[in-house]
Amino acid sequence: MGISARELAAATPATRDRYVDLLRVASLAVVVFGHWLMAAVGADGQVGNLLAVVPELQVVTWAFQVMPVFFFVGGFSHALAHRSRPQYAAFLRARLQRLLRPTMVFVGVWGVAALLLQLSGADGGLTGVALRLVTQPLWFIGIYLAMVAFTPPLLRLHERWGWGAFAALAGGAVAVDVLRFAADVPFVEFLNFAFVWLAVHQLGFLRADGMIGRPALLAGAGLAGATALVALGPYPLSMVGMPGEKVSNMAPPTLALLCHGLWLVGAVELLKGPGARLVARAGVWRTVVAANGIAMTAFLWHLTAMLAVYGAVLGLGADLPAPASGGWWAQVPLRFAAAGVLTALLVAVFRRFEAPVPAAPATGTGGPLAALGITLALFGVLGLSLTGFAGLLDGHSATLIAVPVTAPAAVALALAGWLLVERAGRIRSR
Repeated sequence: MGISARELAAATPATRDRYVDLLRVASLAVVVFGHWLMAAVGADGQVGNLLAVVPELQVVTWAFQVMPVFFFVGGFSHALAHRSRPQYAAFLRARLQRLLRPTMVFVGVWGVAALLLQLSGADGGLTGVALRLVTQPLWFIGIYLAMVAFTPPLLRLHERWGWGAFAALAGGAVAVDVLRFAADVPFVEFLNFAFVWLAVHQLGFLRADGMIGRPALLAGAGLAGATALVALGPYPLSMVGMPGEKVSNMAPPTLALLCHGLWLVGAVELLKGPGARLVARAGVWRTVVAANGIAMTAFLWHLTAMLAVYGAVLGLGADLPAPASGGWWAQVPLRFAAAGVLTALLVAVFRRFEAPVPAAPATGTGGPLAALGITLALFGVLGLSLTGFAGLLDGHSATLIAVPVTAPAAVALALAGWLLVERAGRIRSR
């Protein structure tokens, strides 16, 4: 049997920054609840976006688009992890096991289900929509893989230049948006998947070394910058992607989203004192430890649960009010409760794949193999987030930057990459 959350909580060293663990759990929880709320399913089984139905709600994304917080926390954790395990292959394997194992299980289960549904002709309506949508959150995992891959060189730059390394990445984001909007350079905007998110990740390095000394200034500058860019520039109000919009702050990321990230990072740092006191309570800490042990599994399956709830409602012929109507809002607590129960059941089935496994020896020397593996994995996961599983038998493809990719090809890339990282992390020096 594995160690219980109570035992893990009791064994936590006094030096651990528990507030970081709280931020990790809280940010993923906000994403899950946000996805559940934004899924506006009509009586015809089509899935819309609540923020498109009620545009006035888009301003709330300035508080609830919290992926920057998760990536900031990732930077903090990756800095500490790499310093304790500096060999590249061993570092990658240790950081990715609890990420890629549950992800590949999710991909495998949904891939088989998609094949069976399409062979039986049962992939229409909401089922077809689900096959397209359930993989969309995988973009986050693809970006996170890139952050892990670039941690060693970016950490060295941080150790030499400090805030200058962050400024260089932020400057890259500025240059990309100038070339995109002022010079209309094609495809340049995709570079901001790297510059924007790696800049946020770099803030985690700065926190690890106690270099964020003025969080109020960071929050204020970020909020002022995002406000000015949205008010004066070509940037939309929403900090999440909206259907049909000509410019998105998310895909690809913009300078406005980077400013939003600065505002959120500054805000959570300002709350560090009360947050640390909260998580110091034994009961709260046990809850955080337990949630951290299943967070990735819950994230992977939460959309499956919500779409299953809507499918059950439609299948039973029950009334499904128009999105954003009074009846729709009245049903929100019931839908959330049902989705929570289904997510818990799915977590109970699949949580074993997120359980920690023994670490590889720190003498691994398979650096080039590990680098190839994580590259294949991140492109595979990003590709699958775009293609989904709909049209699996029809050769449906999507464009990843400038390259068409199909779901089978994306799955093969992700699986091969994961296996290479596992292999590289087990190689011993002679």
